[in-house]
Amino acid sequence: MAETMTVFVWEGVDKKGVRIKGETTAANENLAKAELRRQGINPLKVRKKPKPLFGGKKKITPKDIAIFLRQMSTMMSAGVPLVQSFEIVGRGHENPSMQELILRIKADVEGGATFASALARHPAYFDDLVINLVGAGEQSGALETLLDRIATYKEKTESLKAKIKKAMFYPAAVIVVAFIVTAILLIFVVPQFQDLFQGFGADLPVFTQFVIGISEFFQSYWWAIFGGIGAAVFGFTQAKQRSAAFRRQLDLLSLRIPVVGELLRKAAIARFARTLSTMFSAGVPLVEAMESVAGATGNALFSEATLRMRDETAAGTQLQQAMRNSAVFPNMVVQMVAIGEESGSLDEMLGKVADFYEEEVDNMVDGLSSLMEPMIMAFLGIVVGGLVIAMYLPIFQLGAVV
Repeated sequence: MAETMTVFVWEGVDKKGVRIKGETTAANENLAKAELRRQGINPLKVRKKPKPLFGGKKKITPKDIAIFLRQMSTMMSAGVPLVQSFEIVGRGHENPSMQELILRIKADVEGGATFASALARHPAYFDDLVINLVGAGEQSGALETLLDRIATYKEKTESLKAKIKKAMFYPAAVIVVAFIVTAILLIFVVPQFQDLFQGFGADLPVFTQFVIGISEFFQSYWWAIFGGIGAAVFGFTQAKQRSAAFRRQLDLLSLRIPVVGELLRKAAIARFARTLSTMFSAGVPLVEAMESVAGATGNALFSEATLRMRDETAAGTQLQQAMRNSAVFPNMVVQMVAIGEESGSLDEMLGKVADFYEEEVDNMVDGLSSLMEPMIMAFLGIVVGGLVIAMYLPIFQLGAVV
């Protein structure tokens, strides 16, 4: 089992007698001092780097990983040795948690591990696809080229995820705000009008009585309503994290939602094509690549179809025929793959398919946002306007009688 690496801050004197300070990563303080002496530095003070007083560690995001891979590709393409590249990229990173991760990888590589095996020790940040491609690059002697392809892949997939989140977040946020505003009106504003109406001595309009009834229910059971919503959200997230069957049903259901389902379908095709193109161009055998591709599609329907295609291609079936048998890919995608197989440029054709569908997702997100804005404004107008009309309707009727 690998030792846990720790970041130490140090002060020392270099060979010229100049007092300097910095940071280093090692398993313990003695090894940190030994590493400094190996570099020609006489350590005066070495201690563990203190943890931040507030906020704790900053989270490592997929964007941080993509930037790290891009920087490593750039460094190695410029002829900088691997270990020195880790040092430069790690020390220069703004995220302390990412800096610590990079320096741990550097320590593992200095200890004799390969780049791929060092990454494999951090599965929370590097998936099998990245590890396999890095391993292929090390074996083929083209690591900088593979790192460039991996970085491009990560950047494009993260961009695609951001677009999907953008399309989903906007309407969800508006619905939450609308619910909160409505709850505030029902709990605090409507009761004020209710007290006023009690002095009218006349029957209230049906619509006003209906709103007052809802308000009284909210006032009596607001704790149950908000508690129920919180419990439902918690239960949903837990079921999604722990139940593969629930995630599968959710994925299948999401594809049936009008407009949104088509957006998710195109995003899954784009991820399938981008991942397979990246792995195939790296020299990973098709059947072996399909395992990683299945996990990268992001949807149970496409993941299951990819695994069936893997079994068919392993039995000798052409990829185009396996895709046609799966019945989840559009004819255009199948035809592009067929051309790629016949011309020996499958990775290039898959890359073009990915580019096309990524652009389609981009256009759909922009169109969906433009379509949702007037619909959301109308929804808010109906909800809030309906409450206002319900409260002022008795006053209007009273004025008409007078």
